[in-house]
This record gives sequence, structure tokens and C-alpha cells, in this order.
Amino acid sequence: MFDRLSERLSEATRALRGRGRLTEENIGDTLRQIRMALLEADVAVPVVKSFIGDVRVRALGDEVGRSLTPGQALVKIVHEELVRVMGEASSGLDLRTQPPAVILLAGLQGSGKTTTAAKLARRLIEREHKKVLLVSADVYRPAAIQQLETLAAQVGAGFLPSQTESRPERIASDAVAEARRRVADVLIIDTAGRLHIDAPMMREVREIHAAAMPVETLFVVDSMAGQDAVNAARAFHEALPLTGIVLTKADGDARGGAALSVRAVTGKPIKFVGMGEKTDALEVFHPERMASRILGMGDVLTLVEEVQHKVDREQADKLASKLRSGKGFDFNDLKGQLQQMIAMGGLNALLEKLPGGMQLPQAARSQVDDREVKRQIAIIDSMTRVERRFPKTINGSRKRRIAAGSGTRVQDVNRLLKQYLGMQKMMKKVSQGGMAKLMRAMEGRRPPGM
Repeated sequence: MFDRLSERLSEATRALRGRGRLTEENIGDTLRQIRMALLEADVAVPVVKSFIGDVRVRALGDEVGRSLTPGQALVKIVHEELVRVMGEASSGLDLRTQPPAVILLAGLQGSGKTTTAAKLARRLIEREHKKVLLVSADVYRPAAIQQLETLAAQVGAGFLPSQTESRPERIASDAVAEARRRVADVLIIDTAGRLHIDAPMMREVREIHAAAMPVETLFVVDSMAGQDAVNAARAFHEALPLTGIVLTKADGDARGGAALSVRAVTGKPIKFVGMGEKTDALEVFHPERMASRILGMGDVLTLVEEVQHKVDREQADKLASKLRSGKGFDFNDLKGQLQQMIAMGGLNALLEKLPGGMQLPQAARSQVDDREVKRQIAIIDSMTRVERRFPKTINGSRKRRIAAGSGTRVQDVNRLLKQYLGMQKMMKKVSQGGMAKLMRAMEGRRPPGM
């Protein structure tokens, strides 16, 4: 989401690292670059003015002047101010109430409320072991109710059917009563998308809120909406007692301004970030981690959490055993690793969370392509069981058959075989002489800056 903003801010602060002394002039140049970067990212103008003013006051004060590394001290100030703008700490859902705890989702049309409802349900079921019910109060969009029913079945949540002839506030009150009867822990209500300038629709969502009495009222906003997101957030904040915000589609080509603006405009915490279309692609929003990501410092904590939840422990243990012995690593293992990489958001998502990953040259980052990973999985799928277990059996005619079966070229098959052999040699080095040999083998192959 923050690719462009991260690149611009890194450029602006990189020039100051290592400076022995900072003057008002070179601080001013850096702040001008930061201001332009924020405005290009669609951050609201009042937020930019406030942010730059606060950074300037701190930068020209004793905090930087007394530092032995003033350039790094300024980067620290920028990081802390980003955290302050986005919220001081992460804020999860507060479901401490007599069941059912009701969560109401509201937002503009197409912001991703229905998908977010399913993602929240899956998170509550898998991580907090809650009994969750879903209901749709969207009586306007064709097939909205059927879409939510399909998603509920996918994530293992209960679904309460509703009729398009019913009034939305009646659907909400009946759903609360039914959730209480079924002894559900959580009821998530999906509402129709509405423009903030549509007075009757805004009145309707207030009536739904009054009927359901939710403990969490979440404003769902598209990260790519830019300045429109800020205007909508302000209107929904005035109409409803919002408790938090969910940013959606943050994996797309978004400028990221919404994340920095919406929190400042509403005063409400960003609770979750949607990082993809799949129902498990929902991250808790941590302001400090996101600020680190924006400044190219990575986000190792989130990466570790994702590994714990998404990596198959049994498969990882088997691979570790093969790594120690230096034997038995085959294409089945390679396919498993590629699939787990895709499950964690792909190569770009991993690069974004690694310190310095977003500071790699653009030419190097452009070669990181998840389509290549999926192409390699297709090649492995085109192999027979014997070929996967014993890659040495793959001769010229087999390569042509594998390429035809996977819709690729023989050169692609050769490239994958070469990659596999390289990994196999690396594993043997690890098993024979530990990590020291491996690091010597990799010397000179690492990208600049790593």
C-alpha cells in the first residue's frame, strides 16, 4: 500500500543519515520532500500541515541538537510522529458484553464490507474460538444476501437469512433476538453501501444502529479512495458513534493517504487492515509497525506472527529434518515452500516486512514477481510422482512434456531444475559445515543494501 510513500520518505531521510550536524536549511529541504511525499500519497492537507509542523518543532529543538547522530534522531522523530498520527497503539475488538456482542459494519458502496464481515468472522472463530453469526441488512444490492451466505459457509460461521422486502432495522433487531436464542457469542451485521451525502440512507443506518445496539461500529473504507475517504469518514463519524476503522484493499496500488488521514479526522483507531481478497487476509493494525514499514524498516513482528499462524508446522519439521541431513529434498518439498510463500501474501508482502526490503533498487524489486512462483508450482504439478521424487530422471523428452502440460517453455523447466539443484547444494553445505559455509557460498550473491 505504501510503496510510493515509503520510497519518497526513505529518499528524504536517507540524505540525513550520517550527517554530523543538522541546520535549519537542510532540515527544511528534507521537510519539503516529506511534505510533497505525503501530499502525493493523498494525505489530507490539514494532517500534512500538522505533521510537518510537529516534526519541525522537534527537529529544531534540543532533541536533535544534542544527539550524536542527528540524522538518525530526525528519522526517529518522523517515525514517532507517523505513529502518533495513525494512533498510539493497536486496538482490537472490545467484545466485553453480555452475548451476543454485535458488530455493525458501515461504509461507502464497494468499500468491501461484505468480505470484511467474513474475514472478521473467520478471525473470531479461528483465533478466539467464538460462535459467530452473520446477517445481511443490505436489501438493495442484487445478490448481496447470497454473497454473504456463501462467504459464511466458507469461514464456518452461522448465517441468518433475510428478505429484500424487509426493512433493514427490522432485520437487525430480529437477528439480535435470533442470535440470543442460538446462544451466539458474536453477531456481525453487514449493511448496504451508502453515499455520505444521501440523507435518507444515512438516516437508515442510524436506525439500524439504534435497533441493534452494537458494541463495535466499524467504518469500512477503501484504502484507494484518497480524499473521498476522508470526507466520508467525517460524515459517518458525525452520523454514527464509530468505535473503529477497517482499511480494505491495502494490498493494491494504494497511495496510503487514507491510513494517515482517517484516524486524524475521526479520532477513532484503525483496528484492521485488509491485505487481499482471501478470507484470511486481515491483519491487526499496529501503528508502530506500519510506521516502520513506511520508513523501510520492515515489520519482523508481523512476519513472525504470520509464520506462526500460516506455516504448516509438521511440514516445516520435515523440511528441517531434511535440511539437517542434507538428503531427501525433492520437488514436493519445493512446492510446499512455494505454496506457503503464496499463503503469506507472496514475495512482495515478505519483502515489505523485511528490514531494508523496500530500499532495494527498483530493478531488483521488479524481478520479485508472484506470477513466477505460481508458474513454478504449475510446472511441478505437471510432473509425475516419480519425477517429483527423483528429479534426475527428467530428461529432454520429459522436459518437453512437462512444459506442454504446464503451459510454459522448456527454458522455464530448465530454470526451475537449476534453482532446485542450487537449493540442494546449499542444503548439503549446511549439513556438512553449518551456516558458516552457507554464508561464504552466498557471499557476493546478495543484493546491494542487504
